Amino acid sequence: MTDAPARYYGGAPSSTVMDDIISRKIARALWKIYRRPERPSPWTQGGNLPWNDLAFSERMLREHLDESHGAASRVTAERMRQIDWLWQALGLQPGMHLCDVTCGPGLYAVELARRGCRVTGYDFSPAAIAYARELAEREGVADRCTFVEQDVRQVAWPAQHFDAALFLYGQLAVFPREEARHLLAQIAHSLKPGASLCVELLNQERVDKTDSNWWFTDNTGLWGDGPFLHLGERFWDAQAELSMERYYILHLESGELNEIHLCDQTYAVETMVAMMQQAGFDHVRYYLDWAGLPLYDAEEWIVYVATVGG
Repeated sequence: MTDAPARYYGGAPSSTVMDDIISRKIARALWKIYRRPERPSPWTQGGNLPWNDLAFSERMLREHLDESHGAASRVTAERMRQIDWLWQALGLQPGMHLCDVTCGPGLYAVELARRGCRVTGYDFSPAAIAYARELAEREGVADRCTFVEQDVRQVAWPAQHFDAALFLYGQLAVFPREEARHLLAQIAHSLKPGASLCVELLNQERVDKTDSNWWFTDNTGLWGDGPFLHLGERFWDAQAELSMERYYILHLESGELNEIHLCDQTYAVETMVAMMQQAGFDHVRYYLDWAGLPLYDAEEWIVYVATVGG
């Protein structure tokens, strides 16, 4: 008797069958993209990147550590300029206890620990937290660093505990306004009298407010480790003062489709100053163009330093 195709006996599907399955999945994915809503609604699908997905967090870590660009973390030379400025602006001294909110792979926290601070960092990216702990060990400052894998919205913030805090690279903007207000209040609650928080946010006046779309293909990078097609769209919601991006990533070897929505809440300067004051900060200073530091994208950012009353 001749051998029947493996699919009839429960064995591995033939390559022809697999190709047919994948082709059907790709066709369904393309139809889903074709039938997508014209505009996404803010915050309806999380509004953030899948930071806590292990595979995504490992790919994002590669981007953080890539010195050829500053898209995920700033390159070392720029980061050191920022840390020098933060040391002065926050009045840091060896022995002070600093909180790094959404600390990523600990690149700022570990350097500040090298300068004598104790640092607690919160982030819910598993690969980033694992790397931060390894980096602290490698730099000999593990005894001064605590890295916690947790969503910052779920942290039980201790009262009057920290001497200073960081909330860098626009991460406050990935939360809806009410969550951002609550986070600011919780951080203010956790700071000692006279302590300061530094928040880095995009300058609303410099944000791209035009709708646009793009596409590209690749076989490695943030969006996957095999051949994929990336389709992206950007939308501006003038009423909410919100930038939304919608990504479709079609993995060509499996036919799987990822849909990711990213929201960036922008703030006018007077709005953010008022939010900080309402959160419990008595004095707020702000600096355009990253306080004049020579960073490749300095003109896109505003840095706020908010101080709790002493």
